[in-house]
Amino acid sequence: MAFIITDDCISCEICIPECPNEAITMGKRFCEVDYNRCTECVGHYDEPQCAAVCPMECCKPDPAHKETRDQLMVKFERLQSGN
Repeated sequence: MAFIITDDCISCEICIPECPNEAITMGKRFCEVDYNRCTECVGHYDEPQCAAVCPMECCKPDPAHKETRDQLMVKFERLQSGN
């Protein structure tokens, strides 16, 4: 599943450059994840980098966007091919 950033975010933006899919941007109040681009870092890393670096532990799996590892890999491949 894609990740979501909770409203506990302090807008430190440390997660933005860590995202290999450029899925995280600064929103109006805090950082936001584009679930169309989030692969939980599948294809890049063994763990989601946003969650690994977040000082507030506010990067969480988004229950509204459940995906299997295989689905995340397909998304990763699509993003890598530019489609």
